[in-house]
Amino acid sequence: MRTSLKQKIVAVCEEKIGEKGANVGLSFYAFFSNRNDNPELLMEAATWWIQTHRLDHFEKAVKIKRLAEQEADLTHACMDPED
Repeated sequence: MRTSLKQKIVAVCEEKIGEKGANVGLSFYAFFSNRNDNPELLMEAATWWIQTHRLDHFEKAVKIKRLAEQEADLTHACMDPED
């Protein structure tokens, strides 16, 4: 998943947790406007949510934030230092 999407997922989760508490649930649509103005990015988020992690339609924002942060750590750890 691209870095900008990971950052957006973390930011939206933090915002929703701040507004509604640790039990707030989200779907992957929470990271997009009501218009389908970036179908490629929407599919990337859907693939990460549905195929990669096999998540339910609604999941706790704290769980989604943790998964996105862990993926960011794993991606960074797997990168070649020459890149």
